[in-house]
Amino acid sequence: MARGTGLAGLRGADRSGGRPLPRSRPGSTPRNTPRAVSPFAVLAGAALALIAVASAGLAFWPDGASSPSARPPGVEVASAQDSRTLLGRTVVLDPGHNGGNGTHPAAINRRVDAGGFQKECDTVGASTDDGYAEHAFDFDVAIRAADVLRALGATVILTRNEDDGVGPCVDERARIGNEAGADAVVSIHADGGPVEGSGFHVIAPAASPDGSNSAILVSSGQLADLLRASFGAATGQPRSDYLGSDGIAIRSDLGGLNLSRVPKVFLECGNMRNPGDAARIKDPAWRQRAAEGVADGLAAYLTGNPPDDGRS
Repeated sequence: MARGTGLAGLRGADRSGGRPLPRSRPGSTPRNTPRAVSPFAVLAGAALALIAVASAGLAFWPDGASSPSARPPGVEVASAQDSRTLLGRTVVLDPGHNGGNGTHPAAINRRVDAGGFQKECDTVGASTDDGYAEHAFDFDVAIRAADVLRALGATVILTRNEDDGVGPCVDERARIGNEAGADAVVSIHADGGPVEGSGFHVIAPAASPDGSNSAILVSSGQLADLLRASFGAATGQPRSDYLGSDGIAIRSDLGGLNLSRVPKVFLECGNMRNPGDAARIKDPAWRQRAAEGVADGLAAYLTGNPPDDGRS
């Protein structure tokens, strides 16, 4: 894959062998679509000063501590010369669902604002046929992508810092990005579609029912375009053949997009019900490539240096 984001020093095979992620302190709770999208001109690159990786932003929201123990085994960190690429940028990664949602139905079923209508706080998420849960996949990829982005100098905030808690609700997930003044937000998911359907898709916002997200529609469309290119190139995953149009869906029913006031998209990395997609999703090495694809797309958006996936 042709890259211009300074990520060469981050590549390397994952050696975790599928061991479960170390987790942060249980029970902590963070404060917690227009027409077909085509490539757009994005932000001009800023002049960036050389710093060491140690000075990169390492924040969880609001009080979770970043530490080596939160990193999946085998994830490598970039060399110091890469640490300046995203200096001064703030990114929010939103791993979907949470491991405790299934045992707290009253909490996740309560109604919250979703941008002109009410919707459930959160859901349990999908799983593969043999029980690998979407919430675990989402959290794993988010932690990996956060490491890549922090090594490039970005301040990265996660909407949750554990995988055995409850929520946060969809309105709180949006609020975290808004209050952080994030330059971009990616909500990481895996779909639970029809067994015959495969591939990934990016969800960009349509105008919300209350019209409150109009200011982010164009910028979110740009982010969707770039993430589609980078994720496909990094993972080899085909674009969805069962949802969206050429790997992009435009929706107005997602509270996380309707309530966002900063550029935001959802990424459905694959279909957990499809055997081929499920095999990739369960592979730690593929999850590392997925994380790199997320980081590549965000870096392309934030630096104006689009990836080349050979298609768009």
